[in-house]
Parts: sequence; structure tokens; C-alpha cells
Amino acid sequence: MVPIPLTDHIRRRTFWAFTLLLIVANVWVFIIELSLGPHLNRFILLNGLIPARYSPGHLVGLPLRLTVAPIFISMFLHGGWLHLLGNMLFLWVFGRNIEDLIGGGRFLAFYLLSGLAAAVVQVLANPYSRVPTIGASGAIAGVMGAYLIRFPRSQIDTLAILFIFVTRIAIPAPFYLLFWFGMQFLNGYESIGDRSYTGGGVAWFAHIGGFIAGMLLIKLFPSRQRWRHWYDES
Repeated sequence: MVPIPLTDHIRRRTFWAFTLLLIVANVWVFIIELSLGPHLNRFILLNGLIPARYSPGHLVGLPLRLTVAPIFISMFLHGGWLHLLGNMLFLWVFGRNIEDLIGGGRFLAFYLLSGLAAAVVQVLANPYSRVPTIGASGAIAGVMGAYLIRFPRSQIDTLAILFIFVTRIAIPAPFYLLFWFGMQFLNGYESIGDRSYTGGGVAWFAHIGGFIAGMLLIKLFPSRQRWRHWYDES
């Protein structure tokens, strides 16, 4: 089990307005989901990312409403309170300093691009699945990948649970993030044999793709001037 992240040790210089905006948007969409009642399943089928829908034979004649839109709408859909709260906690812990580093508008663009990359990898890895993929975790994985590159000396305060013992410990960010990525990779590899590319469950490959994309994409988003007096971008 990956320890639960609580906060980091990096001092921010600006308020994390766009991170907060994304959290509010995700909560708002989830409240809409709860209000749909018996219509929720149809809503998820229309707006979730369904990999099989992107095969060449299915793409022909499909409107943008069923192809492009779900890639982005699905980033704001969640399957339950635990799914939502877990994702928002990770976004809050790792997103605030990435936003502070590159600026709010560019952070939003980076977040959406990471989510797009995560969706593409999920479709490529599981092309025959008709199960909707939903959740912000692919985009948030991109934020985590960016954090690994830009804040390698940071410490992550975590809540570690071992049997009946609960404690708060500081873990070096690279150790925490690479351990998290390793868990996604191992679970993704095992899921290939278990589900033969057709089943549901956790979108491990979206996590993997988002994380790697974040590590690469962050190089396209240079740090704001006020960070450069102490931070080496090389």
C-alpha cells in the first residue's frame, strides 16, 4: 500500500488558484453525477472514455461529441467519494507547487495535456475495452511526474499505516513517486494477463502514461522568473 500523502515541504510564493479551481470543478461534476439518479449510467456511457470507441472501424461517422469530448469530460468524472477524495488529495499535494512554478494558466494547459496523453495510452493499451474510463488520476499522474522532475529534493509528509500503527513520516519525493509509479507499472503488467485487454477496474495504463507524459511535458513549461534565482532547471 502506498502511504497517503499529506503535504510537502516546499514554500509557495503564490496562491494555488487553478489547483483550487480544478478541485472545485471535480467536486461540482461529482455532485451533478449524484443528482442524476437512474440516468447516471447513461451519462457515464456518453461521457466516459471507452477505448473500443476509438478503433478505426468505430471512429468512422461518430460525432465529436462521442470522440473528442469524452477525453476531457471523463477527467472530471468519478466513481465514488473515495475515488474523488483520493484524487483531489493527490492533486492538492502535488499540484500547488507545479502551478506556483509555471503559472496558473500554463498549469491548466499542462494538466489537460497530461490527461490527454493518459487517455491515449489507456486506449492503446486496452483497445477492445467497452468499459468507460473515468477519473482525474491520469492528469494528476502527469502532475506527479512533473513534480519528480522539478522538485527532486522535496520531502513528502505521509500518513503511514502498518497494521494497527499509524504514524506521520517524511519521505523523499523521488522515493515516494517512483514507488508509486512502480506499483502502477506492476499492476498494469499483471492486468494484461488477467483481463486480456477487455475488462474494467483501475486504469493502470492511464496512470503510467500520464506520469511519463508529465515528466516529458514539464520541459515545455519553463519556470517563472522568480523561481530561477535558486532553482536549477537543467
